[in-house]
Amino acid sequence: MTSTYRTAVQEPPAPTAAGPERPFLRGLWRGRTGDPRWARPAFLGLLLATAVLYLWNLSASGYANSFYSAAVQAGSQSWKAFFFGSLDAAGAITVDKPPAALWPMALSVRIFGLNSWAILVPEVLMGVGTVAVVYAAVRRRFSPAAGLIAGAVLALTPVAALMFRFNNPDALLALLMTLACYFVIRGLEDGRTKWLLWAGAAIGFAFLAKTLQAFLILPALAFAHAVCAPVRVRKRIGQLAAGLAAIVVSGGWWVAVVEWWPASSRPYIGGSQNNSFLELTFGYNGLGRLNGEETGSVGGGGGGGTGQWGETGWDRLFGAGIGGQISWLLPAALILLIAGLVATHKAERTSVTRGSFLVWGGALLTTMVVFSYMQGIFHEYYTVALAPCIAPLVGMGSVLLWEKRDRAWASGTLATAAAATAAWGYVLLNRSADYLPWLKWLVLVGGLLAALGLVFASRLGRRAAMAVAGLGLVAALAGPAAYTLTTVSEGHSGSIVTAGPSVQGGRGGGPGGGGFPDGGGMPGRQNQQGGGTGGPPVNGTGRMPGQQNQQDGDGGTPGGGGGGMGGLLNGATVADEATDLLTENAADYTWAAAAIGAQNAASYQLSTGEPVMAIGGFNGTDPSPTLSQFKDYVADGRIHYFISSGSGGGMGGSDSGTSARITEWVEANFKQVTAGSATFYDLTRKAGG
Repeated sequence: MTSTYRTAVQEPPAPTAAGPERPFLRGLWRGRTGDPRWARPAFLGLLLATAVLYLWNLSASGYANSFYSAAVQAGSQSWKAFFFGSLDAAGAITVDKPPAALWPMALSVRIFGLNSWAILVPEVLMGVGTVAVVYAAVRRRFSPAAGLIAGAVLALTPVAALMFRFNNPDALLALLMTLACYFVIRGLEDGRTKWLLWAGAAIGFAFLAKTLQAFLILPALAFAHAVCAPVRVRKRIGQLAAGLAAIVVSGGWWVAVVEWWPASSRPYIGGSQNNSFLELTFGYNGLGRLNGEETGSVGGGGGGGTGQWGETGWDRLFGAGIGGQISWLLPAALILLIAGLVATHKAERTSVTRGSFLVWGGALLTTMVVFSYMQGIFHEYYTVALAPCIAPLVGMGSVLLWEKRDRAWASGTLATAAAATAAWGYVLLNRSADYLPWLKWLVLVGGLLAALGLVFASRLGRRAAMAVAGLGLVAALAGPAAYTLTTVSEGHSGSIVTAGPSVQGGRGGGPGGGGFPDGGGMPGRQNQQGGGTGGPPVNGTGRMPGQQNQQDGDGGTPGGGGGGMGGLLNGATVADEATDLLTENAADYTWAAAAIGAQNAASYQLSTGEPVMAIGGFNGTDPSPTLSQFKDYVADGRIHYFISSGSGGGMGGSDSGTSARITEWVEANFKQVTAGSATFYDLTRKAGG
């Protein structure tokens, strides 16, 4: 183990493919020359365990977020819908993100058919891949033990277990951002430009998954390369410029095609007000997320206080709604980041060990700051982007200090990190009074005992010291592991999902929960922690996969009554009678139906397999189609039914927007039809005719 520390601090020459280091893919599976015999089996065991954990009970979530599942279904039926990320195969409107995250799922559905596993297994594979990349990055300059710790921390982070089993764009985003960090670290070893090009390509494709969030780590990566790369200043500047060019090319090609494509022959860009992807990128999905001024949204956030998306401030990530998702090892990661930088402060400028701390630590800090103070739409699951940064810092820092444990400052810092993790784990577990009440005491007592032992670790025998380290690791991971097991044992559906059990003051059904973080009640927000039904719609129940009592009924979402209409964030309950009505003669129409809001349209589309137009996009506030366009569609016989929302307003609550005007015109002119508990308007039959 001592030799491992020398490797980290003395910075030997970067290994080459002809030397002790094998090429990336081969080395990933066959291990490095000189590794302990247990290293490769342990690594493969970690990947297998992660895959089994994430695949367990996967179908309980059914179609998960039906908004994205409908787009996946559309992409599996139409290559044009695939390219643009259209919500329906007929190409009415896109999702409010670029489509890269949809492509793997749509290809899977093309091969295996539309079902929960075909949609969600690609997300699981992304999670396993992210664990592998984190291991590879940490292993290169530390030890197999450090890589295994980092991989285990990532795999057992509750929000990671949630999002690598869910069909939001965050899984692909996390994988690509992790790859970008890995490539930058490789560039710090040998100074070759190709690694910056690969990193730029990863960031560019991450942009095509979730737009500007992919750029949050760019300052950290650029700084680390500018400071630590083993080449002259001029070349470093040129390499950073080359990396930027790679970002523009890999992320910009799709944007250029969309912007140049005639708007009349492509879907409307969902989430924008002017049918422009650039507007969506810099408005609703960009600066609007920072300042809360999101045109077409349901409202902004904190502004330094409390808003619809919770309090902003330095402690946001530790609050009731978010703390249990991501922050279990966050205090330890910050402590170990500082310790790693202190331990390497006398190293050469080109120290890859220090550079690794700068890469992962900088990415963590920049993302934390933005998440903590952004005033626009913010969901707990966004924090999955932090998990691949926290895990390497824990793995690298703990092993580095362990190898230095004969020095008081190192053993003391390691003990401090263990004690802080134990205390914070107790606080997080105590927020769920009825959730495994014995576990918080095991975490607290075990962690504090380990911290005490770590202070004297250098004086203990090898077995005793290893026992202390093992106790500390178990105590640190016990809380997040329990949350993770709870997460994988339940189904999750809708647009806002959380990991773990209900907590005091958070979402998921706790006091004040079930709505916005301030307890004000998100429109259509119900407890989404319950298990889903899985598989295709069940005959006789009328439920979509994963839908648990999400029809709004009393207490009302704007546009959420009307029997069968869902809420802003949840899908609708689709009865067999409604499915039969919409599928009859559906081939004679471009769209079997139209509905206000994407979640409602998605539910009917997934149930029937036929295109359903989402009027107004996700929030029901996009001006697509206009009333004039809708009238033309109806006159041309392209839409069969209009699905009633039970109110005159759109999903965003407006009584004067495009959605409201379309609703008013339909209700005044067409015959009403009832199927099950849902109300439809037959757009081929005039009222009174």
